[in-house]
Amino acid sequence: MPADHIRYDLLTQDALRGVIRTVLTDVAVKGLPGEHHFFITFDTRADGVRMSTRLKASYPEEMTIVLQHQFWDLTVGEDDFEVGLAFNGVPERLHIPLKAVRAFMDPAVQFGLQFTVDVDTTGKAVTDVPAAPPATAAKPTKAEKPSAAKQAPATKPPKPQSKKESGAETVTKKSTPPSAPGKDAATGEVVRLDRFRKK
Repeated sequence: MPADHIRYDLLTQDALRGVIRTVLTDVAVKGLPGEHHFFITFDTRADGVRMSTRLKASYPEEMTIVLQHQFWDLTVGEDDFEVGLAFNGVPERLHIPLKAVRAFMDPAVQFGLQFTVDVDTTGKAVTDVPAAPPATAAKPTKAEKPSAAKQAPATKPPKPQSKKESGAETVTKKSTPPSAPGKDAATGEVVRLDRFRKK
């Protein structure tokens, strides 16, 4: 079989990460539409990830965040995004490169994407950032204040996996974001990129 010098697998991953960038950019401006909410799993060891030492100690390899009810100051760049979330009542600010994202899922419509993340596992430290100021000091975005038309009960995130994992922004150590309760994840529209690689 001829060698793939074009690397279609990498081009496909970059294109699909562009979908995440577009969706998050729209949410940063307009807020979450309808019942949509996101589970985003990322590799905490990836180059460019910035998080507090406390979170890094709890999630040394990967973590999943939920953007649903309580998050603030979502900003999206060309290759990364930042967001404020509370973990066990403690506000934190995360900086996540799109190339660190392992999975993205919107349980409201059973849509999901999965990615391969290449990580230097030789002990390269993730950049540390101090904890964010209290949530009351942070200016909430439109994503935090849904209009009256959007206040119908949304799909609740799954129960926390441990005592460390509670609050609206549930964090798990699973490699794939959980699906919405009562729905079969197998019916979700998940794009797997392994099939693009040479066998």
